[in-house]
Amino acid sequence: MQEIITGVIMSFDVVALYLLTTNVRSKFLLALWTGALHAIFPLIGFHFGELLSGVFLDWTSRISSILLFFVGLQLLLSAKNNDVPVIPLSIVAILASVDTFSVSLSFGMLNLQKNIFVISAGVATVIFSYAALHCAQKSSIIQSSIFKITAGTLLVVLSIMLLE
Repeated sequence: MQEIITGVIMSFDVVALYLLTTNVRSKFLLALWTGALHAIFPLIGFHFGELLSGVFLDWTSRISSILLFFVGLQLLLSAKNNDVPVIPLSIVAILASVDTFSVSLSFGMLNLQKNIFVISAGVATVIFSYAALHCAQKSSIIQSSIFKITAGTLLVVLSIMLLE
């Protein structure tokens, strides 16, 4: 049961990012891509976790924190300045999926059910990211710069907290 719950929780970071993404043509394709990444990274993480037992656990959480920091920083900069280059959504999907690697590393070390977690993370991510992309396009509150500043600040703070 904890594999299913963790898989669903792992999709929430994508929801936060995709709620800020207002101009996406291929919403379902992006949701599928992100869901696939949320399944692929855990598979890789499980195998590394089984093989390497803890060597990379600290390392991957630091990299996830750094990537999360830069996504938050990009949100903050883009809220104030429209000239900031936008990170391509395919890259955002990869950055948002890296954290599933570190979670699955620990699952691999604990010998938990990888298939249940992978399916849960992938399916929940497809469903929630597709819903978030639709909500982002329809809501004027989400499209405001205040929401971007708040979300960017929260991502930066979260990334710093994860480094400790």
